[in-house]
Amino acid sequence: MSRNNLTFEVCIDTAAGYAACEGVVDRIELCSALDVGGLTPCPGLIAAAQDSAIPSHVMIRPRAGDFCYDQADQKAMRAAIDAVQKAGLAGVVIGASKGDQLDLAALRGLVSAAGRLEVTLHRVIDLLPDPLTAMEQAIELGINRILTSGGAPRAIDGQATLRAMQAAAKGRIEIMVGSGVSVSNLAELAQKTGITSFHASCSTTVPVAEHLYHFGFAKTQKITDRDTVLAFRNTLDQLAS
Repeated sequence: MSRNNLTFEVCIDTAAGYAACEGVVDRIELCSALDVGGLTPCPGLIAAAQDSAIPSHVMIRPRAGDFCYDQADQKAMRAAIDAVQKAGLAGVVIGASKGDQLDLAALRGLVSAAGRLEVTLHRVIDLLPDPLTAMEQAIELGINRILTSGGAPRAIDGQATLRAMQAAAKGRIEIMVGSGVSVSNLAELAQKTGITSFHASCSTTVPVAEHLYHFGFAKTQKITDRDTVLAFRNTLDQLAS
């Protein structure tokens, strides 16, 4: 539950991310592999979520690439949702598309599998030509919130669509803005879109040892930065006052 009317969610892909967010963040989106947009986390990260007081919403995405899922993918996704339920976590983050529309049959099955869990529709909506129609479909499916950048790579460039979605939602579904959201643009996004729910990684990039990337591993890694989390929260508190 947020400490004011502005909600703050951070996406993390390490157990250490919980310590960086403790006492400051309203909700966690728990993933693995944030460098490819986030995938379903491993059992170890789900166990770490059980040790935190912050509500965790788990990314259900079985692979990188597109969001067109066959029956085998969907079976894996339902199994992951079942693991989240058994762990007693708060919610799941899902999405599936078919052509230039949401895959309603796949999503219906995933929402059904989620049962009591809260459900967020992820940024698959930003790849669709008609996000307002997709939003109405999400409402009909019983989805609780939508994470969106307004159809742009960065939310700051999707403000017109974000504003339209927030106005059309009329409180029936939570619109949460994400992608490139930072302390520097938070006030503008809040004021110009009317959205009160924000999603960010609050991460910093650190280099890895040279011998690692010589063997094909990444040259850098991202970590959740406590100072950035605190700055984001402070900015939200100022906006709410």
